[in-house]
Amino acid sequence: MSNLSASPGRALLVNSCGVTMEWTAERVVLLKELWGEGLSARQIADILTQVTRNAVIGKAHRLGLSTRATPSKPVISMLNPVIDRACQWPIGDPGEAEFYFCGQASIQNRPYCNDHCRMAYRQAGDNNAKAANAVAGKR
Repeated sequence: MSNLSASPGRALLVNSCGVTMEWTAERVVLLKELWGEGLSARQIADILTQVTRNAVIGKAHRLGLSTRATPSKPVISMLNPVIDRACQWPIGDPGEAEFYFCGQASIQNRPYCNDHCRMAYRQAGDNNAKAANAVAGKR
């Protein structure tokens, strides 16, 4: 980027795509407000127009705006199957706050309760299991 002539207190820049950008006092104030609200650099660039995401990041850095941690996914505590004897069948979407594990008493040497074991494991005499094995054998 190269500086062009601009009025005092204003930086007039031309980016690599030839787009002229100007950091006026009003745009800087808006940048600070949007940054403080937690908008991404891309969202801020779209609102400000005629400015790139990288220009927003650079200006925020030069202004000393706080860096923001990237949002992390919630940590899901897994049960220890050796110690915990509760059913570990997941209920719901792990990304949602309502996610949980069944928690009923599990069958010895299995991670699930009786009901969820029936859903997770097929019996050797189960017709559906035989049909699935027959189809798998033909592949």
